[in-house]
Amino acid sequence: MNVRENLETITRNINEACERSSRQSTNVNVIAVTKYVSIERTKEALDAGVSNFGESRDEGLLEKVNALGTDPSWHFIGTLQSRKVKEIIDYVDYIHSLDRRSLAKEIQKRANREISCFVQVNVSGEESKHGLSPYETIPFIEALKDFPMIKVVGLMAMAPNTEDSEEIRNVFKTLRTLSETVQDLSIAHAPCTELSMGMSNDYEIAVEEGATFVRIGSSLVGNEK
Repeated sequence: MNVRENLETITRNINEACERSSRQSTNVNVIAVTKYVSIERTKEALDAGVSNFGESRDEGLLEKVNALGTDPSWHFIGTLQSRKVKEIIDYVDYIHSLDRRSLAKEIQKRANREISCFVQVNVSGEESKHGLSPYETIPFIEALKDFPMIKVVGLMAMAPNTEDSEEIRNVFKTLRTLSETVQDLSIAHAPCTELSMGMSNDYEIAVEEGATFVRIGSSLVGNEK
């Protein structure tokens, strides 16, 4: 697998999706999801020009940070247990899975700087997915005023695993609309200008619907496990 060539293909697809939706491609950031690949493959992505990396396990994140340093931006993209916050908080630039007060409380306790967080929303309502319902999201964000170490930079969601592109698109549209509603509230600790949505099989739709961060694993770095 040639990671550089994969990145070129993904970049081209993103550019075309931006053209279709009258967006600037510079507003879309690719996160290489490296959960299932080695340090060596992750370094290939770094050498190819990727500057954002996503891990969903604390062990994997720490292993790769120790090997590759903190120059790239590190994103924690999986479900984060409160007891694991202390392990990763000094190394992450973004947490994509804030969805409960107990986690916010632990981030507040452990952080020594403001942490950029995405509030995770379960738009599709699937039991297999974590996150708040759309109805719970704004009250939760408003309550985060009690945690000054948390900055809500945006919302995150995962689309259902389906071939129905319209169903996927509707999830992303709903998240974007919710994000715009939060922005209209002008909450100081929640500018909510970012959207983390879209993975290997649906990132082009996500970009068309406003994604600013797409989380791409297999299409970019493959799967070695």
